[in-house]
Amino acid sequence: MWRYWLKPYVYSLVLIFIMFQAWCVVWIGLYGIGLHPFSAFMKAEQMRLIPAKGQFMLEREWRSYGDISNNLKKAVVTSEDAGFVDHDGVDWVAIEKAKQRNDRRGRITAGGSTISMQLTKNLFLSSNRSYLRKAEEIAMTYVMELMLPKDKILEIYLNTVEWGEGVFGAQAAAQHYFNRDASQLTPQQAAKLAVMLPAPKFYDANRKSKNLGSRANVILRRMGSAQIPENEGI
Repeated sequence: MWRYWLKPYVYSLVLIFIMFQAWCVVWIGLYGIGLHPFSAFMKAEQMRLIPAKGQFMLEREWRSYGDISNNLKKAVVTSEDAGFVDHDGVDWVAIEKAKQRNDRRGRITAGGSTISMQLTKNLFLSSNRSYLRKAEEIAMTYVMELMLPKDKILEIYLNTVEWGEGVFGAQAAAQHYFNRDASQLTPQQAAKLAVMLPAPKFYDANRKSKNLGSRANVILRRMGSAQIPENEGI
């Protein structure tokens, strides 16, 4: 008997899931033709900061792919996803390694996410860590990779990723940390910004961290071989 009571709830959950996926697909299409996202992470950060600081506006300013320094593109790809140009959005080897690390530690501390997966999470999902959310992230990433070229994915990522408290996107980060345009970032500055990505608020508050400088030097040495997408002008 309980199965008959349960069925409507299961069907409702499935319908909600399908509707959410369809909603995401529509927005991905709009981003592909030029709409600038205000991501789920941006909304969450603004809601967090408003009670503490009153009317609070995020630091963000959109820059097209061609107006962002290649130094930053190479640094971010080197640091976050060396195979970005070649894979289909999901790096299963990295995911398996992350799962093994999580199993050893007994909790989810690593996700093995590519740039495309991180963008999917930033745009539509939350920072909560679970295997269910990871499955949804993977599914939506494949959709995004089918709908958008690599340069567009990287452009959106670089314009929406968090780089400090209330700081989102390459232009805001370049202004916030170096008082210059995102197109003018030097290799060293780009490497430092790439290092900040996993913990932007920490590095925003600890800009003289020795770890920041040493890790930036590692990325700097590897940037020369980084592959980045060509600008397809979409």
